[in-house]
Amino acid sequence: MSLTMIGLLGIAVLMVVLFLTATPVAFAMAVVGFLGFCCVVSFDAAVNMVGSVLWATFSKYDLTVIPLFILMGQIVFYSGINEKLYHAAYNWVGHIRGGIAMATVIACSAFAAICGSNTATAATMSTVALPQMKKYGYNPKLSTGSVAAGSTLGVVIPPSVVLILIGLSTEQSIVKLFYGGFGAGIVLTLMLVATVYIICSIKPQWGPVGEKVDFKTKVKSLSGAGEMVLLFLLVIIGLYAGFFTPAEAAAAGAFIALIIALVRKQMPIKQFIKALKDTLRASCMVMMIVAGAMIFGKFLAVTRLPYNIADWVATLAVSKTVVLLIIFAIYIIGGMIMDALALLIITIPIFFPIATGLGYDPLWFGVTITVITTLGAISPPVGAVTFVVASVAKDVKMKDVFKGVSIFIPAYILCVLLLMAFPKIATLLPSLLK
Repeated sequence: MSLTMIGLLGIAVLMVVLFLTATPVAFAMAVVGFLGFCCVVSFDAAVNMVGSVLWATFSKYDLTVIPLFILMGQIVFYSGINEKLYHAAYNWVGHIRGGIAMATVIACSAFAAICGSNTATAATMSTVALPQMKKYGYNPKLSTGSVAAGSTLGVVIPPSVVLILIGLSTEQSIVKLFYGGFGAGIVLTLMLVATVYIICSIKPQWGPVGEKVDFKTKVKSLSGAGEMVLLFLLVIIGLYAGFFTPAEAAAAGAFIALIIALVRKQMPIKQFIKALKDTLRASCMVMMIVAGAMIFGKFLAVTRLPYNIADWVATLAVSKTVVLLIIFAIYIIGGMIMDALALLIITIPIFFPIATGLGYDPLWFGVTITVITTLGAISPPVGAVTFVVASVAKDVKMKDVFKGVSIFIPAYILCVLLLMAFPKIATLLPSLLK
């Protein structure tokens, strides 16, 4: 059996393990990668490889940015700061037909900009927004769909764990990737809001008009969102001005979030302990996915499968646009069957050199595939965000939640098309950095 076939067999085994067992994706990748390396090289070499990969992965100072940003998001979540943010968004657009759903998407984007996690955003906004939309008679498909779709913005809008790992994997500036995600995130947010408007224009009964408030009340509600604005300015402007490295910005953000919660007496010790536990749990999950993907990636490297795929793509008698669309299709399909974070870590060593070799901007490619893989977070059969929303909306059937999120899929496709037609959406802000 050729090395290429062994590599393909390893991928097939990984898919089977993920589908037929409850094995976490991190351990599945690590075990398959280790056994595959044993078959191709030797057992002793595989043991040495695992040791070196684990040491190289967990000794990186840059990875400290992940648990710190997650901690910041958890503090915001457990302190209830997010509820004020939603209230402000509702006061401004809640009186428009479908406005509460629009407010939910806007609130999701703002919360995601601080949190950086789509599942944390989904859990937070489901708890806050779904009861409100149910109260005002919103269709369950629209309400759950808007929360699930809006929650995926946590992967695109910085600070994003996915963009951090893309930066580390491709040796790009994390700050520039953040700014690229900023532009794409704004466009995607507008697309999702426009989707709500169109749906409610076609089916007015899905999004009844909410209560209208005066301008004074609108302005007053903004004061409740001041804490989120402070955190956002601290992280983003601090990075832009060069005051912080990404890790320092994450640490400062977590510290300021804690200070705000303590000053407002919104962080009881029990809630703080819960925030620490959830941070530890989420950070370990991300770190293990990274380590597992690195081990699996070493196995693929010795089979030369990534290089053979790159050579095959290079020989295709098609335009570079067609090649890019093929890569995007692979990411869409892959995002439907496995965790987006793991998918990106596995595939970036394969497709990133191809894309840059074809002349595509590396920063643009990183941001664009991030947008594409967010589809996986709301698509069956995995759809982690969709399951989080469904677990909160216990009175809504799972199939209705998936029907709701399917309404927003065209918005993602249109966003990707706009990124392809106007690459400066992702590259203009980063180009302003020195």
